[in-house]
Amino acid sequence: MSDDSYVFEGPAEAVAPARDNNPPLSISELSFALKRTLEDRFGHVRLRGEISKVNRHASGHVYLTLKDDKSAIDGVVWKGAVRGLGVQPESGLEVIVTGKITSYPARSSYQIVIESMEAAGAGALLAQLERLKVKLSGEGLFEGARKKPIPAFPTTIGVITSPTGAVIRDILHRIAERWPCHVIVWPVVVQGDAACGQVSKAIKGFDAMTPGGPIPRPDLLIVARGGGSVEDLWCFNDEGLARTVAAATIPIISAVGHETDTTLIDFVSDRRAPTPTGAAEIATPVLSDLRFAVSDMERRLDRAGARLLDDRRTRLRAVARGLPARPEELVAVAQQRLDYAASRLASGLTRNTDLHHRRLVTVGGRFAPALLERAIEQRTARLEGQSARLGAALGANAAVHERRLLKVAGRLSLDPIHRRLDQRVSRLDSVSARLSRPVPQSLERAEARLAALSRALTSLDPKRPKPGFARIDDAEGRMVASAAELTAGQAITLVFPDGAHGAHVDGGDSDARQAAPLPASKPKPAPPRARPPSIDQGDLF
Repeated sequence: MSDDSYVFEGPAEAVAPARDNNPPLSISELSFALKRTLEDRFGHVRLRGEISKVNRHASGHVYLTLKDDKSAIDGVVWKGAVRGLGVQPESGLEVIVTGKITSYPARSSYQIVIESMEAAGAGALLAQLERLKVKLSGEGLFEGARKKPIPAFPTTIGVITSPTGAVIRDILHRIAERWPCHVIVWPVVVQGDAACGQVSKAIKGFDAMTPGGPIPRPDLLIVARGGGSVEDLWCFNDEGLARTVAAATIPIISAVGHETDTTLIDFVSDRRAPTPTGAAEIATPVLSDLRFAVSDMERRLDRAGARLLDDRRTRLRAVARGLPARPEELVAVAQQRLDYAASRLASGLTRNTDLHHRRLVTVGGRFAPALLERAIEQRTARLEGQSARLGAALGANAAVHERRLLKVAGRLSLDPIHRRLDQRVSRLDSVSARLSRPVPQSLERAEARLAALSRALTSLDPKRPKPGFARIDDAEGRMVASAAELTAGQAITLVFPDGAHGAHVDGGDSDARQAAPLPASKPKPAPPRARPPSIDQGDLF
C-alpha cells in the first residue's frame, strides 16, 4: 500500500460484513481525515501572493484571498494576530505570509491560517503608499488651504522623537543657538509596530494641553526621526497617524528621514523639513539677525527723521522770505504785551484776594450768637402764651360740661327700675313655684336673664357712680335725686368713683339755669402777633 492511501478502522458495530473489505466512509469522517492530513503535512508554510477580497468581520477576524497569475487560496487572520502583522492587509498589496494549511469541512475547501504578514519587497510597500496618497488626497488632506501657518516667534516648542540619539541633540543645539526658548520633548519609539501608536498619542497629548496650565502648551510641534530604509520609516506612512496629524490644532513640522526620504505625514503636516536640523531652523528665527534688523531699522528711522526736519526747515525759511519783515520783528510787539500782562497778573490777583477777604469779614461780623438767642426767646414767649390760653379754654369747657352732667344725673331716678326688677323677680318666683317638675332649660334661661338684670342693676346703682359722673348726698348722707330738694347755701357732698369732696349749693335760680341753654363758648381771638424788633441784619429771620 502506498503512503497516500489510508485505511479507516471504525467501531466494531460499524464494520461491514466480512465479505466487504472496502467499507464506506461518512462525509464528516473523510473531511476531518483530510483536515488532519493537511495540518500534519503543511503545518508551517510561507506563501507569496497578491491580496484580494479583504473582509474585516465584526468579530475582529480578517478574511482574504491570496492569488497569483494562475491560482488562489483563501486565508484567515484570527483577531489576536491582526495587531501583530507587519503590514495591514489591503487589496492589491503583494505580501509574504506565514501560517499553516487547514481545511474548512463545512465547504470542503482548504485555507491558510495566517500568523504573520510582511510586504513582498519595497515595491509592494511603495504601491500601498501610492494608494494611500490617492485616498487621502481625494479627501482634501493635502490641500494647502487647510495647513496652519508656522508662528514666527514661538515661546514653546514640542519635539516628538526618540530621547536618545543624534536627532534630539541636533534639534536642541540648533534651537539654543538661534532662538533660546522653552522646549518640551515627548519621548517615543520611532521604528517598529509600536511607533505609530506612540507618535499619535504624543500629538494628541500636546493638542489636549490647555494654555496657561502647569505645563505650557507648545506653539508648534516637530515630529523628527533620522534616516533609514523604507521599512524603517514605514510607521510614518500609517493612515491613522496621517489623520491624527491632519486633525491637530497645533502647527506640525514633519522632519522624518533625510531630504530624499518621503513619508505620508510629510504631505499632511503643515510644513515639511528636509532634516531634523532643518526643522529647528524653520521653527525658529535667528536672534542675532533680528537684533541686526532692528538696529538697521533704527538707523534708517533716524536718517529719515533728520531728512524730514531738514526739509521742513528749508521750506520754513523759504516761506519766511516772503514776509514783510523778519519773523522776530512781527512777534516783538505781541511779546512785549505779553510780558506787560504777565507782570501785572501777580499784583492783580493779590488785590482781588484782599478785596474778597474784606467783604467776607464785613459779612461775617453780622453773625453773632445774640441774634439767634433773641429769636429763640421771642418764639419761646409766644409758645408759652398760646399754651396758657389753650389751658384756660380747656378748663372753662370742662366746667361747663360738668355742670350739664350734674343736671342730667339729678333728673335720673332708679326707683322705677328697682320696682320693675322686684316685679319680675316676684313673677319668676311664682312661675317656678307652679312648675310641678323642674325644666332644666327654662331654669337656665331664667338664671341667665336674672344674671343680666343683676348686672344692669349693678351698673345703674347710684352708690357706684361711673367715671365722669358724681352722686350728690346731703349733710345726713341721703342721696339727692332732684334739684328741688336743694336750697341755696346747703352743704352737700359730691361722691366720685375714686373719692368724695364737699361743696355748697349756689344761690342762683336753678329753673332759669335749667331752662336757659348754656352759651356756646367762643374761642378768644388770638392776640395780635407781636412784630419782632427791627434788626439791622436784613431779613435773615
